[in-house]
Amino acid sequence: MAFLYGVTVNINHDVHDEWIKWMKEQHIPDVMKTGMFTEYRMCRLIGDAESGGVTYNIQYVCDSLQQYQQYQDVFAPALQAEHTEKFTDKFVAFRTILEIIE
Repeated sequence: MAFLYGVTVNINHDVHDEWIKWMKEQHIPDVMKTGMFTEYRMCRLIGDAESGGVTYNIQYVCDSLQQYQQYQDVFAPALQAEHTEKFTDKFVAFRTILEIIE
């Protein structure tokens, strides 16, 4: 059994390029260094012109709910605070956890 932790972010156009670079070079590697996830992918939402920004979904796969919970308890607060501090008032985000069936 595996689980997918999804973070959907709508990022303002004026910081989009900086955000993409930071996500690829800093944030996602930092999340993966926690050892809680086995893989990730970054996807862009198509047809989201009305949102006022660009929407992405970053998906992280973990092997158990315990690993996800440990990530939330130990690592997520600092990583999310860093993101919020760097891009204050420039994004909206929500998170989901899904069980992978197949």
